[in-house]
Amino acid sequence: MDLLEYQAKELFREMGIPVLPSQRIDHPKDLKGLKIPYPVVLKSQVRAGGRGRAGGIKFVANTIDAVAAAQNIFHLPINTEYPEVLLAEAKYDTDREFYLAVVLDRAARRPLLLGSSQGGTSPELAMEQMQQVVVDEGFSPFYARRLTQKMGCTGPLIEAVSDIVEKMYLLFVEKDLDLVEINPLGISPGGKVMALDGKVTVNDEALGRHSSLLQLLPKTQPDEGLVAGSGSPMMAVPPELKFVELDGNIGLLCNGAGLTMATLDLVYAAGGKPANFVNIGGECRWDLTPELLCDRIKLGLALVSQKKNVKVVLVNLLGGLCSCTQAVEAIAHYQKQSQRETATGNPQTQIKVIVRLYGSEIDQAREILQAVEVTVVENLDEAISLSVSLATNG
Repeated sequence: MDLLEYQAKELFREMGIPVLPSQRIDHPKDLKGLKIPYPVVLKSQVRAGGRGRAGGIKFVANTIDAVAAAQNIFHLPINTEYPEVLLAEAKYDTDREFYLAVVLDRAARRPLLLGSSQGGTSPELAMEQMQQVVVDEGFSPFYARRLTQKMGCTGPLIEAVSDIVEKMYLLFVEKDLDLVEINPLGISPGGKVMALDGKVTVNDEALGRHSSLLQLLPKTQPDEGLVAGSGSPMMAVPPELKFVELDGNIGLLCNGAGLTMATLDLVYAAGGKPANFVNIGGECRWDLTPELLCDRIKLGLALVSQKKNVKVVLVNLLGGLCSCTQAVEAIAHYQKQSQRETATGNPQTQIKVIVRLYGSEIDQAREILQAVEVTVVENLDEAISLSVSLATNG
């Protein structure tokens, strides 16, 4: 998932990477309340490159010009993509422009630091001067300083640019990113550095560990329902979860496509009506750790239970990669949230959760779930019969 520039710069700001004063613009009339002094630059917020050449970046000196420019940019497609948001940003005078990036080298399975003394809108010039440093051990400031020296930085500029590279690397690691890019990094005549543009690519498989990044996903399924325990509008579906909406009142959460389809067919055969189903991924995948699987269970439960018509959630999991106790900790966490919502007066009726588990440590798992009033059933037919009965008769 590629973030938009304004989203990337929010992450930069949190990490202490210097960015210019800016303001999100959702409609041209928002510019009448602009809090940034003119002149400003208006930027189309699309994921495609070449915004400047396509006319998606405009410098304006007053409100009248800004509103007119914003109207044009909102109606300007860039590689068939229309912006839903613009970014208004203060103007910045530069003496030099650099290119910086931290990227995952998939062949070496190591982070790679990239830097060029020729940043900006000419990728050809940037590539001609591109330098790289492989982070082959634990990161230290040495790697950042080595890159800046290879780029030709001297004097105080070594320290200033190295500090930016270090913060980019920390962001890269903390958020499980595939790419952090600043192009250009503006260098003022006085030697100050400023991230004038930014690109961040999120690792979709890691979204379950980063709720703040999950909120940046496009809202593809608007609804009036609530995510249990969140108090927020219907959440977006992360790419690693396979989620399908139906019209019934039983939510299904399973791991693996075969198990999901089999459970769905059995519910229909028993006279039940699934409201939706989510496949959190096969438990035998080499890159799916126990921790990540548990994160997906939490997200999956929030997804299948967010619509108001859901009365029962049936969880059908085959253990293997993680023990039953690890899986049920995630289910217990969801149940406690749901109970707190009910206790604090949330009008939504608490959803009944039925869990069918198969794997190791089943006895310990049953004790954990019984403590939070979740029914555990080992036989799949029995679990489906109970779920259909509860959804039908209450």
